[in-house]
Formats: sequence, structure tokens, C-alpha cells
Amino acid sequence: MIKNQYLRCVQLKRSQVPSFKKYPFNLPSLRSLDELEFHPNVTFLIGENGMGKSTLLEAIGLALGFNPEGGSLNFNFSTYDSHSPLGDYMRVIKGVNRPSDGFFLRAESFYNVASTIEELDMEGSGPRVIDSFGGVSLHEQSHGEAFFATFLHRFRGNGVYLLDEPEAALSPLRQMSMLTRIHDLVKDHSQFIIATHSPIIMAYPNAKIFEFTEEGIHECPLEETNHYKMMKQFFDNKERMLHHLLNG
Repeated sequence: MIKNQYLRCVQLKRSQVPSFKKYPFNLPSLRSLDELEFHPNVTFLIGENGMGKSTLLEAIGLALGFNPEGGSLNFNFSTYDSHSPLGDYMRVIKGVNRPSDGFFLRAESFYNVASTIEELDMEGSGPRVIDSFGGVSLHEQSHGEAFFATFLHRFRGNGVYLLDEPEAALSPLRQMSMLTRIHDLVKDHSQFIIATHSPIIMAYPNAKIFEFTEEGIHECPLEETNHYKMMKQFFDNKERMLHHLLNG
């Protein structure tokens, strides 16, 4: 384990969990979780819907002091209190270095972050927040453009960045561009933890990939993930797959 990375690992306080029969502790990924050791650069959390990867990422964000709906550390708005109690039972082990920047980007609540930025700027109590996102209202851009403006302008380097399904708003070309941006930020001493379904994004070289399944969480290379194998099977024999899907 590299001790000078920002985040070394996350641990579940199993002895304090009230019951592994109730949500979110009954999720397969959490029932057997003791700890996850992060890659010093990029760690991916992948798996089918409902396996708990976004729930775990949210808990990590809360343990670090982020708003459950996303944003930077000084964002404290709440439009709907829907986060799970998992964050209260997580311990994040940090390295000796401390990041100077951080952001929690969630696809499902990014609209709320954009609205909060506009509200803060309307108050006019300091420098415009939107200037650190490129200067153009995020609501006046497409979802994908607003996402990418955040990657390009708000992520400053020397930071910890949590991304929850960033591909939701990005075309395949933009996802490839995102890999370039991630690499630039990694070279600028940044660390990423990303929950994603995108084989393009999870192809970032030398990253650590944790796959969440009914059997728990296991580390595996890209080519052995269900996401990669399914996409490869589809495009290697599209006609056969479509016949199976459409004709039963």
C-alpha cells in the first residue's frame, strides 16, 4: 500500500452495524466487506444496478465531508434527504498527504448542484462560483456539456475526485476525452474513485477495478469484467445477440 496517496482504503465498522438483514447492510457487496484498498491514482467501482457501488461511493463521500448530492466540500444544500446511513459506519484511512481540491460529481443530482451555484451567485456575496466552472451557466448547456465543463474547469488538480456514473451524460467520444482529462489530473497529483458502467472509462491504464456481484466484491482486470465481456460478445456477434434478445 502506498502511504502517501490521499485515500488508502475504506473500512466497514462491522462490529457497529446494527443488522446485516436491513438496507443498506443487506446488499451483497456489504455483507462480506471488511475493507477496500484504493489505487493511488484511479479506482473503479463497477457492477449491475442494485449491487451497492453508488451507495458505497456516497458513503465514502459523506465520510470525507462531501454533500451527499455532490459538489465541493463547501456545498451544504439538501433538496431531498435520501442518503443511506452507511457513511456513519465507514472509516476512511488517509495517507500522509492532504489534497488541496476535491469534488463529488453525481449524475443523478448534478442539476441540483447547478441550481445551487446559480443561487450562490445571485446572493453576490463573493466571487462568482460559476467562473470556476468555465463562466457559462451550467443550466444553459446540455447535460453533457455541463459535465465536461466541470471536468475541464472545476477540477484543479492535487485533489480527490469522486465520480458517480459520469458516463450518463457523455457520448462515447466525450468519454474518451474524459480519459485524457483524468490522465492530466493524475499527472497533477490527483486521485479518482469512480462508479461506472462504461467499459471505455474503466479502460484507464493500470487502474484498480472492483466488481460488485451477488457473491461480494472482487478485484479483476477489465477483460474479465461482466461489462467488458457483454459488450465484446454483443459486437463480436451482433446478429446472434439481437436474435436472442428479440426472439426469445
